[in-house]
Amino acid sequence: MERRYRSKLWPKEMTSKDLIRRLQGVRKNYQNMNKYKVKFKGQIKQNNSAAEILCHLKNRVNMSPLMATDLPPTAISWSQYMPKKSLQEKIGKLGRCAVVTSAGSMKFSKLGLEIDSHDAVLRFNKAPTNGFEIDVGSKTTIRLINSQIPTHPSYKFLNDPLYKKGILVIWDPAPYDADVHQWYEKPEYQFFDHYRHYCKRNPNQTFYILNPKTSWKLWDIVQENAPENIQPDPPSSGSLGILLMMNLCDEVNVYEFLPSIRQSDLCYYYDRFYDRACTVGGYHPLMYEKNLVMKLNQGNMDTIHKYGKVTLPGIKNLKC
Repeated sequence: MERRYRSKLWPKEMTSKDLIRRLQGVRKNYQNMNKYKVKFKGQIKQNNSAAEILCHLKNRVNMSPLMATDLPPTAISWSQYMPKKSLQEKIGKLGRCAVVTSAGSMKFSKLGLEIDSHDAVLRFNKAPTNGFEIDVGSKTTIRLINSQIPTHPSYKFLNDPLYKKGILVIWDPAPYDADVHQWYEKPEYQFFDHYRHYCKRNPNQTFYILNPKTSWKLWDIVQENAPENIQPDPPSSGSLGILLMMNLCDEVNVYEFLPSIRQSDLCYYYDRFYDRACTVGGYHPLMYEKNLVMKLNQGNMDTIHKYGKVTLPGIKNLKC
C-alpha cells in the first residue's frame, strides 16, 4: 500500500525528463512552432521564494477583466453589453473560496460537501455539477471558459443551462506582444457575436472578458521560475482560474490541480477520455504551472496526497 501511495504523488519539481517520450516530443513541437511569437526577455531558473512569487503575481498580473472603454470604438455593437461594474465590485468580499478542476481524479472524491462550504466556487468550461454533486458539489459562483466554448456548436453554449449559473468569465489567447486593440482585430476565436447573443438572451447574468495580456504576464512568471524553457503557449485555464480567485478571496483551496492518490490518466470526471497530457501538459505548460503552485502551497503535503487539495493565500491585501 505504501508503494502505491507514493507512486501517485507530485514528488518534486518536475522537468521534461520526467515526461514519457511522446510528451517530450509534443513539448518540443510546440516550442519549435511558437505560434504566439513569444519573445521572452527574462531569465529562467530564478528560484524566487514563495513570498517573492506572490508579490510578482500581485504586481505584474492584472486579473481585472476588460471594461467597454478598453476596446476600440468598432466594438460598440457588442461591447455595450459588457458589465459596468468591476468583478470585485460585483462579487464583494470573499473569505474562503474553492477552485474545482475538471480532473478525472475528482471522481469518487466525495468532496462535494466540503467544496460547497466555501463562500464562492469557481469551475471551468463545460464541467457539470448535476449528477456529480457528491464529488464536486453543486455551488457555482464563477465559471471560467475558454473562447472555444461559445464558438463550437458541440458545446451548445447559447442553450445549455449549465452556463446559466453564476458569473461567466471568458479568455482568449493573443500573440505574446499584442495589445488589446491588436487582439480585437485578430482574436484566436471570433466569439464576439456569440457574446452579444448570449448577453441579449441572459440580461441578468454577468459576463466578463479577461484582458488578453493577462495570460502572458502569468506565463512570464511561470517561465522565470521554471528549471528549463517551457512551451511558448498560454497557461492553462486552471492557472488563470486559481489566480483570479487569489485576487478575489482571502484563501483559495484548489482541488486536484496537484493530483492526489486518485490520480489517473482520465482527463475529466464527467467524460471517458484518457491522456497523460491532461495531468502534465501538452499544449499548455501545465507541469511547470503545477511546480509553481506546489511552491506556493500553504497546506501540508498529506492533504495534497489524500485529497488533492492545495491551499493558497489571497493576494489582494498582500503588502509587497
